[in-house]
Amino acid sequence: MQTEIGVAPQPQPEGSKSLWKSLVEAIRGSAGRDYTTGSIDRAIFMLSVPMVLEMCMESLFGVVDIFWVAKLGKDAMTAAALTEATLAILFAVAMGLSIGTTAIVARRTGEKRPEQASVAAVQGILAATAVSVIVGILGFFYAPHILQLMGASAHVVEQGQGFTRTIYGGSATILLLFLLNAVFRGSGDPATAMRSLWLANAINIVLNPLLIFGIGPFPAMGVTGSAVGTTIGRGVGVLYQLYILYGGQGRIKISAGQFRLDTEVMGRLLKLSLGAFLQYLIPTGSWTALVRMTATFGSASVAGYSLAVRILIFALLPSWGMSNAAATLVGQNLGAGKPDRAEASAWRAGFFNMVFLGIVGAVFLIFAPSLVGWFVQDTEVQPIAITALRLFAAGNVFYAYGMVLAQSFSGAGDTQTPIYMNFFCYWMLQIPLAYVLAFKIGLETKGVLLAVPIAEAALAVTSIVLFRRGKWKLKEV
Repeated sequence: MQTEIGVAPQPQPEGSKSLWKSLVEAIRGSAGRDYTTGSIDRAIFMLSVPMVLEMCMESLFGVVDIFWVAKLGKDAMTAAALTEATLAILFAVAMGLSIGTTAIVARRTGEKRPEQASVAAVQGILAATAVSVIVGILGFFYAPHILQLMGASAHVVEQGQGFTRTIYGGSATILLLFLLNAVFRGSGDPATAMRSLWLANAINIVLNPLLIFGIGPFPAMGVTGSAVGTTIGRGVGVLYQLYILYGGQGRIKISAGQFRLDTEVMGRLLKLSLGAFLQYLIPTGSWTALVRMTATFGSASVAGYSLAVRILIFALLPSWGMSNAAATLVGQNLGAGKPDRAEASAWRAGFFNMVFLGIVGAVFLIFAPSLVGWFVQDTEVQPIAITALRLFAAGNVFYAYGMVLAQSFSGAGDTQTPIYMNFFCYWMLQIPLAYVLAFKIGLETKGVLLAVPIAEAALAVTSIVLFRRGKWKLKEV
């Protein structure tokens, strides 16, 4: 074959790049990549890899905390678990604002309007800051009452109120970490979101044992030390995020002059976020109800249930990475006028998520005793956690599609449909079913646990049916 001298070689097709090169590019970030063209599978891969790693880092907060707190005994674990259960509303607000922000930023990015995307980002920051001030003040001063309301014993309240007070007092770090990462994801820059959580977790991993046990020059703060370490870690992560946004190093750039109220954009953001808030408040509220039911059967039940949930979240939060990738692709492709590509992206992400969670479920079923034993040796807590983990694993395939499609609705700006689905599957089905199984039939803690995979199966089937109808493609953002 002849070669002409002076003729530039033709670029290799994108699909010929090695998997390794694609992986490196996904982790480093690719500022110029357009996710509304080219291979859908490659787009999912490029967005999912950093998002999966980001979600692993988010779940690592809980795993690290429970690992060290478990060394203090089941009362300390119960205090941490009950506090996190009461944070359901705060996390629902964080997720609501994040989803609303992602939907607008992704749509404006798809429309090639980066300045309007940055305006939406600033409005999200203002809203998150306002909420965190209110929540932080109330939680800080009413920490003991919050634990008492959740059924904690006097000893648990005494031991855990410092943990509760610190977590609530630092609520701004939770809200802003979620919100700013949503900005990066919506703009197609998940690598920066991932790096912010790497930094936050590295600090948390170091500080947790030092502050809990008083190693070296650090004071022994007990369970409160875990909350302090986590809050400091998240705070540093937020500072890094703001540095990237102000420094103009990412796809979205903000300036001090933009920090003013834009009533039109704020109204649009709050409308979307309210729907997303209710969408997540419903399942998190259901989780709070399940924890409250479990507390009836003693601290060991709460500790076992919460440990299994922490381990499960370590698997599910990476799946949220794929779900967030689907939401970004749906939003950007709708903005680019490509609804069929948006739909195809959601189905492909759901399939990949199903394969992943199917493998994880098999691991849970086989290795549940070993996984639980790594965290706790209490003979009362272990059997409950093992049973919970195996029952949760049975619902993994359903979690896979339910998560992706719910996020895809939200990425399209349709936050109403997931509200109706969640209300029916969690409040009309899961809570009553758990109550009947636990208290009327007499299965106690196991009855509460059985209600979880049943409700998730119902949610997955409902999501598939409604997503196929395609009404979400007509939503304006």
